[in-house]
Amino acid sequence: MDLSSFPKAAGLVSAGQHSARWQPGLGRTLHNEIFAAADEAGGVACALALALDGFRVEASVVEKPVLWVQDEGSRRKTGRPYRPGLPPALRHRVIHVATKNAADALFALEEGLRCRDLAFVIGEIFGNPRELGLTSSRRLSLATERHGVPLFLVRHDAQRDLGSARMRWQVRSVASPRPCWNAAAPGQPCWHAELFRARAHPPSEWILRDDCNTLIASAPAQSSAPDHGDLAGPAGAGSLAAG
Repeated sequence: MDLSSFPKAAGLVSAGQHSARWQPGLGRTLHNEIFAAADEAGGVACALALALDGFRVEASVVEKPVLWVQDEGSRRKTGRPYRPGLPPALRHRVIHVATKNAADALFALEEGLRCRDLAFVIGEIFGNPRELGLTSSRRLSLATERHGVPLFLVRHDAQRDLGSARMRWQVRSVASPRPCWNAAAPGQPCWHAELFRARAHPPSEWILRDDCNTLIASAPAQSSAPDHGDLAGPAGAGSLAAG
């Protein structure tokens, strides 16, 4: 697909100009897709961390509202946004839109991207609905780049398909590091994030950690044990009753 006809927003790197590996603090990317499992909140949590990381130095958007759109499949699998559990900066700024299907969700997302008074837009769509194809993805890219409102679209239990998002991620939750002062306290949220497609950066993987003040990226640990997939371990020579 030729994306050269897309309008270029300020600060975006044109197609074909790949810079160094992505890292937190590089600034906002307007159209983002995050693929994640629906049985955990890692996809949405990482989307929020990426969204806030792009605005930490932009004081002009601190008080702007955030549009959050969910289709019915996403609400059934993940529930509605729980405001007390959101980052403090967002708890009183979320405009939640619940739609019956993916088509209505896409309509609400596109309309929201045309509103310059929004800080950013979060979308949740379950699976691979027919309505979310390459054409509709391109419409979202055009809207977000024309009006400058970033979109973070979370794809729950979806297969990687064709899309025009400028950055496409595969995300899953990982264990948090042990807190320094209280071992019984919950750790900081962490995710294994694979950037498998980007216009401005080569594909890479990170462990992302949000400490409420900044987004920290580190290299994923390499396991020394070979990965045998789902194969069972070797059977012993003795009987099962012998232990």
